[in-house]
Amino acid sequence: MLIRILLVLSYIVWCCRFLIAPWKYFQLNANYFNEHRHLFSKLDMDLLIPEKWRLTQFVDQGAGQGHKQPEHFPVFLKPEWGQNSQGVCRIDSLQALQEHRKQRTANGPRYLIQAAAKAKREFEIFYIPGAKSNQSTAIISVTETCNNSDDEMPVNGIYNQNTYYQSCMSLLSTEQIQKIEAMFASIGPFRIARYCARADSLEALLEEQFSIVEINVYVPMPLILLTPDMSFKAQLKFVFSSMKQLALVTKDIPASQAVKSVFFQKLQCARLLKSITKKELS
Repeated sequence: MLIRILLVLSYIVWCCRFLIAPWKYFQLNANYFNEHRHLFSKLDMDLLIPEKWRLTQFVDQGAGQGHKQPEHFPVFLKPEWGQNSQGVCRIDSLQALQEHRKQRTANGPRYLIQAAAKAKREFEIFYIPGAKSNQSTAIISVTETCNNSDDEMPVNGIYNQNTYYQSCMSLLSTEQIQKIEAMFASIGPFRIARYCARADSLEALLEEQFSIVEINVYVPMPLILLTPDMSFKAQLKFVFSSMKQLALVTKDIPASQAVKSVFFQKLQCARLLKSITKKELS
């Protein structure tokens, strides 16, 4: 919680220093906000991912005749939008899928079915691009998401007690970090993003042998700050440098960009998702 507060306060301080309205944060990736669905749709993000890195994903329309069904199990069932793995569950059989469908309410979120990635390890790439007006360099971190349970396909997240994080930065050369940056920056000109990728190793990730599980472009937490071997001094340094960069990127938002009501619609969506998924899955 302290780190999150420091991120917010640091961003506000840098915005004030550069004479930027801090609330413009919510316009950083507003171009990707689906106003019809009132969310950053996972389906919209999916279309941006190159086919070689994309997992099969589709809307779960139920068991009706003609509706698409999973060809193989397990699969992952997830709300069209959510954060911190909220509402996400692994489905191991058609029977389990049918049980989940029975528990849903009419006003609940739209669920997506995503094929399970075959690779064994999970990597999170946090990215803020360089600011054009300032000629600054990008902020990037690579963190491995680990799990100390016996589950080979866990739903990892900050609310999973078996999930923990390890920084990969000391294992990568400058050239390798630049290559990872180029690969993920090519997906879309996001002003801030965190990518979740599954690969069998760091080497496989560098060789583009990975699948992208998800792209978070709303309020992505840099997971490197949750690694146990990162000192508080190093955390502060990363917080201040990354939020300075984010403030500079915010300054680059063109005045011509349409303003969208992202914050209040996302707040309403998050509350609805929390209340409904808790009721459905209890």
